[in-house]
Amino acid sequence: MTNSLLNIAGSRVVLRDLTDSDIQKFWNFHYLAEDREFLNWNGPYKPIEELPFEKWATRYQNDLTLVGTDEAREVLVIEIDGECRGTVGRYWVDKVTNWCEIGIVIYDSSYWSGGYGFEAFSLWIDYLFEKMDVVRLGIATWSGNERMINLAEKCGMSMEARIRKARIVRGEYYDSIKMGMLREEWEAKKLTI
Repeated sequence: MTNSLLNIAGSRVVLRDLTDSDIQKFWNFHYLAEDREFLNWNGPYKPIEELPFEKWATRYQNDLTLVGTDEAREVLVIEIDGECRGTVGRYWVDKVTNWCEIGIVIYDSSYWSGGYGFEAFSLWIDYLFEKMDVVRLGIATWSGNERMINLAEKCGMSMEARIRKARIVRGEYYDSIKMGMLREEWEAKKLTI
C-alpha cells in the first residue's frame, strides 16, 4: 500500500481519488440536481432506475478499496475549480486480450465545450496506458452523442464500428458507435507531442 491519494493535475482539471463525500454528490447529480442534462447524453437508451442512496453507494465500494493502493483505478473524480464536476471510468471488456472500455461524464453542463473534457479524458487515457498493461482502450456511445465522438477522435481514437439502428433514444433509432486506440497508436501520438 502506498497510503497516498492519486492526484493527476492538468492545467485546469485534476483527476483524483474518490471519497465517501463524492458518492453523495454523484447521487445528488443523478437525482436531485436542477442541471441533469448529462442524462440526455450518457447512455440515454438505458432506463434510469431511481435508487435510494444506500443502494446507490454500494456500486462504488470497490473503487474506495483501491484508494491508497498501487492498483489502477476504475473511477477517478474530475475536479474543476476545486469542486467535483464529473468522473472518468473504465471497465474490462476482456482481460485475456487486455481490452478496457472507458468513459467520461461531466455532470455540470456549464463546464461543457470548454476543453475540460478533453483535458480530463486525455489525462485518463495517459494514466491507463502508463499504469496498466492494456493493449487497447475504447469507447461505446451512440451516434447522437456527437460531443463524445468528437472528444474521442480529438484524443486520438479511431472509428472502429458503427452498428446501424442499434439504440433507441427518445423514440428514434440511432447507431451504436465503437471507437478505440491501440497502445502503439498512443505511443506514436506521445512521440509527436
